[in-house]
Amino acid sequence: MEEPRIKVSGADTEITVTGNAAGLRYLGETLIGLADPEHRNGYHVHLEPGINLQDGSVSLILARDEEL
Repeated sequence: MEEPRIKVSGADTEITVTGNAAGLRYLGETLIGLADPEHRNGYHVHLEPGINLQDGSVSLILARDEEL
């Protein structure tokens, strides 16, 4: 199985998320996890360069907000 790779880059008003197939699956599973009923409003996940994002990425926070 290939290693998940995700890169997040941004400029002014645009954010780009790129990844290999395994990375995109990881991101999808993370988003599905945020929707799990056991998680409350405000639950969030931090994705950080060198940890779960490629070096050179911009940090990314995925958050659940039931008021949207």
